[in-house]
Amino acid sequence: MQLSWTAKGLADLARLHDFLSPVNPAAAARPVQSLTAAPAGLRIHPRLGERLEEFDPREVRRILVGTYEMRYEIRERTIYVLRIWHTREER
Repeated sequence: MQLSWTAKGLADLARLHDFLSPVNPAAAARPVQSLTAAPAGLRIHPRLGERLEEFDPREVRRILVGTYEMRYEIRERTIYVLRIWHTREER
């Protein structure tokens, strides 16, 4: 399967890094690295995440990466990373 990041998914990564970096720039890189590496496993097991039925008929799923939620969509042979946020954020 192919992996593709949406503009909003990439913007979420940048937002999370920008939020953490003023406190500790080195520490801000760690969650970003984990979040960018996490979808690699989805290429092998794309249906690993919990399906979010409120998006039916689209196949939108979510996984937890540490304290972050990552939502992704499977369309044909591509996994699209849609959004990422910290689980303490109001959504």
